[in-house]
Amino acid sequence: MDILIYLIQNTLPVMIPLLLVALGGMFSERSGVINIALEGIMLIGAFIGTLCVFFVQGSGMDPQMILLIGMLAAAVAGIVYSLLLGVAAIHLKADQTISGTALNMFAPAIMLLVCKMAFMSDGVTTNVAFYIQKIPVLGDIPFIGELFFQKTYLTVAIGIVILIVSTIFLYKTKLGLRLRACGEHPQAADSVGINVYKMRYLGVCLSGFLGGIGGFFYAVSIMDGNSNGHTGVAGFGFLALAVMIFGQWKPVSIFFAALFFAFLRTVAYSVPLIPFLAALGIDNAIYKMLPYIVTMIILAFTSKKSRAPKAEGIPYDKGQR
Repeated sequence: MDILIYLIQNTLPVMIPLLLVALGGMFSERSGVINIALEGIMLIGAFIGTLCVFFVQGSGMDPQMILLIGMLAAAVAGIVYSLLLGVAAIHLKADQTISGTALNMFAPAIMLLVCKMAFMSDGVTTNVAFYIQKIPVLGDIPFIGELFFQKTYLTVAIGIVILIVSTIFLYKTKLGLRLRACGEHPQAADSVGINVYKMRYLGVCLSGFLGGIGGFFYAVSIMDGNSNGHTGVAGFGFLALAVMIFGQWKPVSIFFAALFFAFLRTVAYSVPLIPFLAALGIDNAIYKMLPYIVTMIILAFTSKKSRAPKAEGIPYDKGQR
């Protein structure tokens, strides 16, 4: 039971960055724009968020308030960076895959340049303890309190709230309906007065917003509040794309897909604590490869049945019918 509690406690903080970034990719693709740049957006969010934390960490402010400030900074940075993709894909009608790949390559380069010039290092190191040992009152609930409200991060609660809001926005609001319409049949959406360009910019900005926050949460919960231009976000942006496809571009399905991949990663890094896995004598490197191997296997079997938005990746031309 102790091992199960440990695995759940450590799975949730890993799941949240995957969940948020996959939701961001979902909004972009639901509007009709393929966002391959999620990896780069995550890294920019992690960099700007931790940089913000670095400058305010000596102010005596509460760590959770510092986390919220870093989150907002990362969100703004993610939106600004994603707009580069938006301009290229929506207005210039550039190839969306190539544009996204270029942004993924540019992000670590600009981060390393700034860090080398400012800190003579490869990244940003902070010393703020965001870890919450126990949430008052909620942490005292038998079993549930120990699972979800002890030894955790504020990022988990924020991530769940964003999931709920995203689901309501996508399926229960007029704006969400318009966004989905632009990703399925932009010409029909335009014919009833919907501005396809604005909707696609909204989708890209939402992906930048969530991708930036996801990157910062990755730095907080997995990198102990630090960011590094060389290690980046360890492929979490690309894994989030797999989570999005596995989740069929639906928020709740994406949640379960993110939970599945995060659990696999947690198990892979906790092998010494799990007796029957440790007794197998398999090299730890094999276990650490497991989430990525499973990702490829699942995509190989499910991608053919996946139904992506019909107009994703197709530049919209208002004069075309």
